[in-house]
Amino acid sequence: MLNVHEMTKISLLASLIAVTGMIKIPSFIPGAEFQLSAPIAIAIVAVFGFWRYILAGMISSSILFFMGLHTILNVEISMIYRIVAGGFVALFGPSAPVLIAAGPLGTMAARYGLATTLQVEVWPLLLAALPGMIFTMIAVIPLTKMLKQVSRLEGRHYARG
Repeated sequence: MLNVHEMTKISLLASLIAVTGMIKIPSFIPGAEFQLSAPIAIAIVAVFGFWRYILAGMISSSILFFMGLHTILNVEISMIYRIVAGGFVALFGPSAPVLIAAGPLGTMAARYGLATTLQVEVWPLLLAALPGMIFTMIAVIPLTKMLKQVSRLEGRHYARG
């Protein structure tokens, strides 16, 4: 059973995933922009754990879907990414090599899932995702360190009153 503290934490993580998922970073390959949420997602699973990450991701996808900002294909891609990348970190631990590999593995699995759903070749989808995979590999360690710092502040109250 979740207490108020856990529900609040998961809700904040869902908001972070949703907002960063809507931020698209342009790529040098036309049409291959990528979401800032990919390295954030890996950092979340590394710092806050797999189950909090999956719950936050499900909430994020549900909200974006019901608001009309995501399609069912977006939800499919996101959930495949979360299960594969998050599961990889959960199985092998949050070491730097695992965190660096998790994003690209999740992206590849999500692109294979999308290719299967759309019945298209996977290679163009993987090629378009390559810049995002590289960005995720570069950004995941600094973002994980940042989230660890934020999580250390958890429970401290700075309001005076």
